[in-house]
Amino acid sequence: MSRDTDNRTATLYRMVMPDHLCPFGLKTRALLEREGYQVDDNWLETKEDKDSFMERHGVKTTPQVWIGAERIGGYEEVRAHLGKSVKRDDETTYQPVLAIFAVGFLMALAVSWAAFDTVFTLRTVEWFIAISMTLLGLQKLQDVESFSTMFLNYDLLAQRWVRYGKVYPFGETLAGVLMISGALVWISSPIALFIGLVGAVSVFKAVYVEKRELKCACVGGGSNVPLGFISLTENLMMILMGLWMPAKALLM
Repeated sequence: MSRDTDNRTATLYRMVMPDHLCPFGLKTRALLEREGYQVDDNWLETKEDKDSFMERHGVKTTPQVWIGAERIGGYEEVRAHLGKSVKRDDETTYQPVLAIFAVGFLMALAVSWAAFDTVFTLRTVEWFIAISMTLLGLQKLQDVESFSTMFLNYDLLAQRWVRYGKVYPFGETLAGVLMISGALVWISSPIALFIGLVGAVSVFKAVYVEKRELKCACVGGGSNVPLGFISLTENLMMILMGLWMPAKALLM
């Protein structure tokens, strides 16, 4: 449905109650105003107001928007009416894991600058990987149960020893924190190497051998990140650090 360019007035009904201010109502009003609409903002201030409104108009949710005489609907319907993208609940995206890698990279630059007054150091690369591991582990630790459940779909070790899915986030986070400090390499490196190798083999088998379309548990159990290259990259980074840190310690 295209935007109505002849009528720039929108009528909005949204909940504004003493104990509840509808966030989607605010988002809808702000969206309409950004698009140049004059908004007739009507508040539903009690539960009785809301119930009466929904019964009168035959709707099940608020907010509701009319443009001219046409009822458009709620926030997502308004976005669609205005030609904006509408995210589906099952839509896959790389945004969560890319955000983690981007923040990890910026943090590595910041730490390197604080420590050496330059970002052009080998430690910058090490810190980037270690910080990214820590952030990815932290994401999993937010809901270990959901992560471990999703992890069982493809991890070969977790399918044989179910509790491994609950151990994994702690191992990744611990290895990342130790590698940031450069301490206890004899603990962090074997952990990173082990979980990285198992993870890489599991992801490669599931995605590239069996051609399965799965969601990755890399940023926690509730993510819509597709299992594939990004997941494999996480594991390869851990393998790299698991090999590099002890080798560096021996060379120094």
